[in-house]
Amino acid sequence: MNLSSVSQQLLYSTLRLEADKAHGTEAGTGFIFALHHDGQDYLFVVTNKHVVECARTGRMFFTRAQEGQPRPRIGERYDLTISDFSRAWTGHPDSQIDVAAMPLVPLLQHINDQGVAVFFKSIPSSMVPTDTVLQELDALEEVVFVGYPNGIYDRRNLLPIMRRGTTATPVYVDYEGAPTFLIDASVFPGSSGSPVLIVNEGSYRAQGGMVIGSRVLFLGIIASVAIRHERGTIELMDIPTAHAHVVMTQQMIDLGVAFKYSAVIETCMTILGNMGVPANGA
Repeated sequence: MNLSSVSQQLLYSTLRLEADKAHGTEAGTGFIFALHHDGQDYLFVVTNKHVVECARTGRMFFTRAQEGQPRPRIGERYDLTISDFSRAWTGHPDSQIDVAAMPLVPLLQHINDQGVAVFFKSIPSSMVPTDTVLQELDALEEVVFVGYPNGIYDRRNLLPIMRRGTTATPVYVDYEGAPTFLIDASVFPGSSGSPVLIVNEGSYRAQGGMVIGSRVLFLGIIASVAIRHERGTIELMDIPTAHAHVVMTQQMIDLGVAFKYSAVIETCMTILGNMGVPANGA
């Protein structure tokens, strides 16, 4: 596989997560985020709080790397099992912000101790839009999100599903006063924790017209979905991470809720603070 394009690299930026809970095993998405802080890059796995909360054990599925080469061994999986899964994560300090993260390096050290090398690509914090870029975004932008909707993924090649949608509210404002925005896309169980990005390769439409060039921006993480009940009311609910046989009295209306990149950075900075890394780099 040629990994020269951004979209191809994004295939290896996510991890399928499984969490064993009291009522069964639930699945979700995690992604690898590289936070540049004080001249260093810190690697994290990021997902939603509701994906991992109350989980007794959990698993992450990595793709093995070719020996001595930074390339994937497509279809060859390494399963990492973590005991007391929920306690391994640090949630955003605001209880209303559904973002959780854990450092990746200790996991990689454990994997290496088993004589195994894994392949992954991170989403770097350099892809976060600056204030200037944010104000240049249009109200309607095409977005890409990567994950494991309805538990579907390429089991033979161990690749996630890439989907497209559009912003349904402008990213440059906080929807309902929270650090969120809406996307117009089909968001299903298993999509919890999926990263949301703008990926324009070659050219893209801006407020002033067409621009020749590429643009890749990390916007945030999917957390919940809008549900319409039979009685006609609409509410936001966490994306289910488990499948169950139920009488369908509600339907998704293709509106997903994503927490912004700022919530991801704040969660990672909380972890660094717990590790004794100064927030101001002093």
